[in-house]
Amino acid sequence: MIAIIDYGVGNLFSLASSLKYIGADSKVTNKKKDIIKADKIILPGVGAFEDASKKLYATGLVDTLLDQAAAGKPLMGICLGMQLLFERSFEYGEFKGLGLIKGDIVPLADDIGPEYKIPQIGWNSLKFTKDDPLFKNINDGDYVYFVHGFYARPGEQTAATVEYGTDVTAVVRNGNVCGTQFHPEKSGKVGLGILKAFSEEK
Repeated sequence: MIAIIDYGVGNLFSLASSLKYIGADSKVTNKKKDIIKADKIILPGVGAFEDASKKLYATGLVDTLLDQAAAGKPLMGICLGMQLLFERSFEYGEFKGLGLIKGDIVPLADDIGPEYKIPQIGWNSLKFTKDDPLFKNINDGDYVYFVHGFYARPGEQTAATVEYGTDVTAVVRNGNVCGTQFHPEKSGKVGLGILKAFSEEK
C-alpha cells in the first residue's frame, strides 16, 4: 500500500485516481500507523512552501516521515512535496525543509529572462542526467506537466532537468527518497509510467 500524506495541501483525489488506474493500492491518510504500515509514501503538495511546511509540521508526522525514510522506505515528493524534501526554501522568506535532499528552493524569476512567464505552467521535455528507477517506463525527451514559480538548481542529486530559461531540476533522487517537480498525475501516459515505476520500487 502507498500512503498519500494528507496535510491539507495537494491534489489528493487526482493522485489517488491515477494510482488506482495503474493498479497500485493507495490510501490518503494523516495517521502515523498508516504511514508505518505502508510499503511506500507519497508527499504531494501545491501552493506556498511556508504554508505547506507549517501544515505538515502541525500534523506531527514529520518525525515519522523522517524515520521511515531513514529506514529505507521509498518516499516520493511531488511538486511542492518535492520542494519540501530539500534543506531550505527562499519562497518569500527563508524556511526549513525536511533535509532529505541537498540544496535550496529559490525563485525561478531570478535565473531566467523576462521573456519567460512566472509561474512556469505547461508541458516540457525531460532531459535525463543519470539513470533512475523512475525512468524505466519512459524515454528521455518525454513531456510532463509543470506548475511552479520556485525551483531547485541542478545538483548532485538531480536525475533529470528541463529547460525553461535555465536548467530546472525536474527529478531528484537520494537513495530511497525521490521527487518530481512536475505533476505525474497530470502528465498523461508518461506520468502514469513514472507512478507505476515508483509503485514497483523495492
